[in-house]
Amino acid sequence: MNREKLDKFFVLFSLYIAQSIPMSFFSTVVPVIMRQEHYSLQSIGLLQLIKLPWIFKFLWAPLIDRNAGGNLKQYRKWIIGSELFYAIVIIAIGVLNLQFDFKLIIILMIIAFVASATQDIATDAYAILIMKKEERSFGNSMQSSGSFIGALAGSGLLLIVYHYFGWTMLLHCLALFALIALIPLMLYKKREPVVEKKGSVIQMKDLYLFFAAPGMLKRIFLLVFYYSGIIGILAMLKPYLVDLGYSIKEIGFMSGIVGTSVAALSSFLAAFLINKLGRQNSLIGFSFLSIVATFYLWMISLGTPNTPMIYLGIILIWGTYGLLTVAIYTTSMDHVRPGREGTDFTLQIVITHLSSLIIAVLSGKIADSISYSGLFLVEATLSAVTFIALFFLYRKKSLS
Repeated sequence: MNREKLDKFFVLFSLYIAQSIPMSFFSTVVPVIMRQEHYSLQSIGLLQLIKLPWIFKFLWAPLIDRNAGGNLKQYRKWIIGSELFYAIVIIAIGVLNLQFDFKLIIILMIIAFVASATQDIATDAYAILIMKKEERSFGNSMQSSGSFIGALAGSGLLLIVYHYFGWTMLLHCLALFALIALIPLMLYKKREPVVEKKGSVIQMKDLYLFFAAPGMLKRIFLLVFYYSGIIGILAMLKPYLVDLGYSIKEIGFMSGIVGTSVAALSSFLAAFLINKLGRQNSLIGFSFLSIVATFYLWMISLGTPNTPMIYLGIILIWGTYGLLTVAIYTTSMDHVRPGREGTDFTLQIVITHLSSLIIAVLSGKIADSISYSGLFLVEATLSAVTFIALFFLYRKKSLS
């Protein structure tokens, strides 16, 4: 691999680290703290609503595409500006008290998530423009690996920072991680000219026209249900570990460090598998692995699993999630229109976020009602149904 490609992929790797840190922070640190304070699982599940800016980001994606006009420099300005604003908000949150200013902290975090979602739109469009089609599987493996490394920093490492140094230092580290991740982009100079993809001026009706494209119903099914079998387990995994008696420090290592590290490695592996097996076979094969992971976690949850059994479950569920993510991102980049890269990619990823949010919120209620093992069985069943549907929908059709 030449220096140009290495630089290109490292820029994407670092940018997706920057954007994944806030999401992982609130989905990991706060649920553990809430569970230790004896909040219900349903309340913890409702905390997932803080991700709403990432659900509605498609509403301002056309604005970014229209403003950038397919120009890499303009997308770059959006990325840097959004991330700097995000860091400022996070530093401001650091001076607040976690117990007495909790509602204000939530409001400010939503604002920070708006900035992070804006950075994501611009980054996705930037990534599509600088990568050739044959580079997308490997580029998306860098994207997903960066996201999971960011999750490792935002959950595992920052959870340990919170354990030892408290809230203020935690937030300052969070802002620092986000700023450091921008350095490769600021230093990156593209050596090969990019052919900018010009199209008509984007309008809000383009959101509808995207869904009116031929074969889009099957695509929507894939986006809605591909993660459905594992996302509820991921949402309740940390509270499950709390109830099994593990400490914050142990959970930070087990799920935040080991789990996300495995996901990062499996994301890297996914690029080679997709290139070898093809997009279609990879989507179906990765879906089958979600059945294996979810049924394993259901079986061990029927009793009191020991630590090695828990580690194996964490490795399976996070490893599968890494594979699924690269498959979705790679095929989503194949379904964008010239001049609408940020909007079309965002629309597809928003569908996965929205379906994941609904499942994550419901997972707390299901676990409260029928126990963790009941939730895990529901998720395993969803994995099996999704695999069967994808097998018959896509086994004879090309996804690229």
